[in-house]
Amino acid sequence: MAPFIVYVLLSHLSIQSSGYIQANEEGFISGVITDKGLDYAKDFLIEEGIGSFVQLQLPEVEKSVKVPLVGNAKVVLSNITMKGIEVNSSSVKTGESGIVIAVSGATANLSMSWRYSVSSWLIPIGVSDSGTATIKVEDMQVGLTLNLKNQEGTLKLFLLDYGCYVRDLSIELEGGASWLYQVLVDAFEGSIASSVEKAITKKIREGIEKLDSLLQYLPKQISLDRTANLNVSFIGNPVLSNSSIAIAVNGLFTARNEVSVPQAYPKEFVISSACGGLPKMIKVSIHENVFKSASLVYFNAGSMQLIIDELQGKTILNTAEWRFIVPQLYKSYPNDDMQLNITVSSPPVIQVTNQDIGTTIFVDITIDVLEDGEVIPVACISVDISASCALEIVGNRIAGRLNLQKFYTYLKWSKIGKLHMKLIQALMSSALKTIIIPYLNFELKRGLPLPIIDGFAFEKANILYAPPWIAACSDVSFLGDYYLHQQATHLS
Repeated sequence: MAPFIVYVLLSHLSIQSSGYIQANEEGFISGVITDKGLDYAKDFLIEEGIGSFVQLQLPEVEKSVKVPLVGNAKVVLSNITMKGIEVNSSSVKTGESGIVIAVSGATANLSMSWRYSVSSWLIPIGVSDSGTATIKVEDMQVGLTLNLKNQEGTLKLFLLDYGCYVRDLSIELEGGASWLYQVLVDAFEGSIASSVEKAITKKIREGIEKLDSLLQYLPKQISLDRTANLNVSFIGNPVLSNSSIAIAVNGLFTARNEVSVPQAYPKEFVISSACGGLPKMIKVSIHENVFKSASLVYFNAGSMQLIIDELQGKTILNTAEWRFIVPQLYKSYPNDDMQLNITVSSPPVIQVTNQDIGTTIFVDITIDVLEDGEVIPVACISVDISASCALEIVGNRIAGRLNLQKFYTYLKWSKIGKLHMKLIQALMSSALKTIIIPYLNFELKRGLPLPIIDGFAFEKANILYAPPWIAACSDVSFLGDYYLHQQATHLS
């Protein structure tokens, strides 16, 4: 039975709906899978499971049966092949005992070959015959119970109980003597039913073992670039309520050369599984501390810096162009090229609000003159930027877009005397709107990867703001069979 959709469940899970989580048990990225998501996962699992049974070969069955007036007949059933399964009813339930998936009223179609030979005192010369038959298994019940545990930041999957029960089957014989049909039904009904039950339960066990192996390959951290990793180790054990499955991950950014250490988590807080009345499959929630940790990591790495030494189609980075704004600059350095060294001076302040993410960015813009191959800093202007960031789901990433709210400028230092700050303010406004904010939006467009596995995608996602959390409520779609092929290749 293909286990892949259960793996999907584990990739979007969260803390228990509307429950309190104790300190050191909660991660900063979490989510919840709803009953709609559970139904989707269950249906996908059953569909993939059915696919894995097509052309499944059952063991050969041989029996010697006594036939009245005929004698002993040796009957062999071979090439017993399952052609397909149809499911009439299925369900998935979660609770303290685990995840229970049940299929009831299923039917299965099989084909087989038969042959027999008869010898008795009435028939001194042996008689034999062969042919084919079709089998219809009816009212089949299949079920399994799973549980999940956290083992040092990785999930371990346990198969607690599983089984298959066949209530009835019918055989349609092609060829053979008239008595043979009843012999097959009487003598082989139990054997065929038992073979079907054993084959299906074996597939279930193999599928869960493969899924457990897949879980061991889940990374504890994701390398984002040369600067940062994202800690995605699981926090605490999964929580199973009567309508959801819940898992949380650490979710904080760390420097590439930094060893992850336990974090201080917020002491009791509440997260709801509600999606604003929208019937979505999953809800992935991100605490504002995730964005703060990203801000701190990139700031400490010196990555929040931009040097502008030319502007496409413009020649304003020359002291001659600034002679009316900063005349003393032109007087000291006539007709020299310039560059702007834009540096974030402290980690940005980030806070989730009821409608977006508010941020304050502290920027130092150093004016450099380029003279005879030498870079000469001549003045530094500090800019305090207040902006809002609207989030959106792009593919499987959460991306943002900054909108400038207001800003303040002041002279931090100068080697060329006092500057006319009203003129500088107008210049900074132009620089913010045409250079700095577009550059930051270009970086934000890359986005933060959301916890979903390859081969699946968020669909019709919505963003909700519930300080200090933001949440992505979404359905999930399967992109194709390539993921299953990749995983099978990886584990083979």
